Amino acid sequence: MKHTAVSDARQLVILTGLSGSGKSTVLKTFEDLGYYCVDNLPVDLISTFSELNFYGNSEVQRAALLVDAREGNQIERLPALYKQISREVPASLVFIEASDEALLRRFSETRRPHPLGRDRPVREVLTRERRLMAPIRKLADVVIDTTRFNVHELRQFIMNRFQSRSKRPLMVSLVSFGYRYGLPADSDLVFDVRFLPNPHFIPRLRKLSGRNPRVARYIRSFPQTGEFLRRIENLLIYLIPHYIREGKSYLTIAFGCTGGRHRSVMLAEAVRRVLAARGYTTKVVHRDLDKWAA
Repeated sequence: MKHTAVSDARQLVILTGLSGSGKSTVLKTFEDLGYYCVDNLPVDLISTFSELNFYGNSEVQRAALLVDAREGNQIERLPALYKQISREVPASLVFIEASDEALLRRFSETRRPHPLGRDRPVREVLTRERRLMAPIRKLADVVIDTTRFNVHELRQFIMNRFQSRSKRPLMVSLVSFGYRYGLPADSDLVFDVRFLPNPHFIPRLRKLSGRNPRVARYIRSFPQTGEFLRRIENLLIYLIPHYIREGKSYLTIAFGCTGGRHRSVMLAEAVRRVLAARGYTTKVVHRDLDKWAA
């Protein structure tokens, strides 16, 4: 069949990944972005769909197809099929995954059976699914780990990644914590800010938090605070693009002080503003702020 040129505006996204990883949320977000979406399209029909929509008279400019383990062993044909299609049309393969612990928790919460084994332990079936999907994951253009995303954060990440060029494809979580309560287990980078003067010993500031402007002014009044912030900014501006190139979709940066109320809170807020101003998607979590009051 002789093909005419494909418009640069046309785009085909093939979504796949592990069961329970959030693929349906991702597909729904693509639909909200204006993509024509098809859920659970048989592998054998992907080529037909591509032919009709990219070389026919279809008005569909952008399409997203979800193909996953519900296909059974037919999913093994996807890598060869994708290689063929990507030579003919502008196509991307997006693989969605999560840690075993996150997937087990999600299956437990929803009480839904795994499509590859309704009568077998979920952990055992997940292992089988990872082996089955490994060649596809290796071929993927984009791999998104949803372990630390909630539904709203995942939706926002997909929006930023595939729509807005003013935002960077990475969710940066800034966490404040108190060392007396232990380190945050999921932190990628941890900074100890106990070297800064502690507002706890200033009676008028003790009952306030690091979000209070008076506390922030006190902490910023010391030269080491400004120097620390400048150094942290330079380090993160250097590191984050490398994390993005490696396919990382979620970065947690933790700041710890003694109780998690003053210094760590103020610095997490300050760094969040710096990164947001540079176009990164950010959120802030003050893990131990309420423990002081309790």
